[in-house]
Amino acid sequence: MDTMRDRFGTVASRLLDEDPRLAVVLAVISSDRFTDAAKAHPDRVVDVGIREQLLVSVASGMALTGLRPLVHTFASFLVERPFEQVKLDLNHQGVGAVLVSAGASYDNAAGGRTHQSPGDVALLDTLEGWTVHVPGHPDEAEALLRHAAADGDSRVYVRLSDQTNLAPVAVPPGRFQVVREGRAGVVLAVGPMLYPVLEATGGRDVTVLYASTVRPFDAATVHDAVLRADVPDLVLVEPYLAGTSADFANRALADVPHRVLSLGTSREELRRYGSARDHIAAHGLDPAGLRRRIDGFLEG
Repeated sequence: MDTMRDRFGTVASRLLDEDPRLAVVLAVISSDRFTDAAKAHPDRVVDVGIREQLLVSVASGMALTGLRPLVHTFASFLVERPFEQVKLDLNHQGVGAVLVSAGASYDNAAGGRTHQSPGDVALLDTLEGWTVHVPGHPDEAEALLRHAAADGDSRVYVRLSDQTNLAPVAVPPGRFQVVREGRAGVVLAVGPMLYPVLEATGGRDVTVLYASTVRPFDAATVHDAVLRADVPDLVLVEPYLAGTSADFANRALADVPHRVLSLGTSREELRRYGSARDHIAAHGLDPAGLRRRIDGFLEG
């Protein structure tokens, strides 16, 4: 199976052929995936080199001329390093773009802290009007990318990861999907955390919700799922900074006495490189770690 990043290269190249309004802006990363597209559309495939602030500024300039830019590099170089340009060149000027990241929180563990971005979604939450997609499978990544490319002049973040679920889930953008129904609480799994959550909650009578789009936050589905449960407990399992969606969840349940457990990457910096799998286990996001913490919460 191809990766989400592979699928991005393939789909974005096809979209360039289909829609003359689209452009791709790169900063070296993944440029090898656009060699043919750059030859076919030299005015709409731009590689700015290792200049991430310029990456976003060029995309903003394209958007001001009426183009729809797809902007791509690792998450830490796309959201964190050029955050001022995201804030000013996109939000402040009121123009749209599709930011497509790779690397997730720690896919490139050997790259060290410079290549890790567990706080990217939380950082974008400080800005107004961003749609955030977190696909859990390459097929979902393709569907969400096509939706984002056609979504007018909106500001969209598509967060790609090497971690993937075994099969895609067809979820309309902006909605959460009920994957399993139960009575003893609700677990919301985001993107590639679905299959670890399903394994971790096997044999437990809980509702499992799945989200591949986290902004906007589907408050109605969360509210309904918690109301249907006998126990009004909600566990959030996100593949980035723990607690990123906690405020959204608490606001969704403002009229319901409830408890929320937020699971995700911790604020503690893990200074040993290891592999992405090592980081998953260290943050307690593998099935064994999730089961231990979910069981402790729901039984507490």
